[in-house]
Amino acid sequence: MRNKLLILVAMTGVLTFLSGCMEVNQEITSDSTGFWNEYIVYPLSQTLLFFADATNGSYGLAIIIVTIIIRLLLLPLNVKQLKSSKAMQDIQPELKELREKYSSKDAQTQQKLQQETMQLFQKNGVNPLAGCLPIIVQMPILIGFYHAIMRTEAVQTHNFLWLELGQADPFLAILTAATTFLQQKLMMAGGAAAQNPQMQMMLYIMPLMIGTFAFFFPSALALYWIVGNIVMILQTVFIRKPMMKDETGGAN
Repeated sequence: MRNKLLILVAMTGVLTFLSGCMEVNQEITSDSTGFWNEYIVYPLSQTLLFFADATNGSYGLAIIIVTIIIRLLLLPLNVKQLKSSKAMQDIQPELKELREKYSSKDAQTQQKLQQETMQLFQKNGVNPLAGCLPIIVQMPILIGFYHAIMRTEAVQTHNFLWLELGQADPFLAILTAATTFLQQKLMMAGGAAAQNPQMQMMLYIMPLMIGTFAFFFPSALALYWIVGNIVMILQTVFIRKPMMKDETGGAN
């Protein structure tokens, strides 16, 4: 679990760094060059413009629609992530027994623990890093949409409800942090991560970090985060519920 956490933190840091360095302040146009601009950011920007035109120039609605579409397209990966989390949860009693059996901290005992842990994973078809794969695949798409929002000039100059999409909004920043926390809390519910101190720490750090970003970033981006979180919350609830029913039925 610690290795998985380190991978996620490192990956988030690298992608955050890249997202800040890749022409984020330059408007995206048909003349923008490079694979990232031509095949990811520009098509997403054009999709935003298309839905804005389809909703009488509402760029807020366009952001909501495109965010929902992206999240629905990524649904199979989210299902895979939840299944991986549940599989890891199912073998927690056996993992606990192994840790108690090999509680000594000497190198030989710890090596034996690692060997038997890997055998347990193989026996049950569990890949401890499988939950990271969906995140790795999703991040370029989500960061690409972030760039599309930030680099589409029309988005920055329009209003939606009470929001000026090009300006930060404190209420949306708080809502961003709250929905991020709830989404992570649901993902961790009942799983091994809920008992892990490092993951518990991330449960509070990530919402705080993203909420802080939202205080300074345009409200268009906060709107995207909030809608994405709400969709993820609904997906988690409706995907996890059948899993829990299957588990209850199996127990009976």
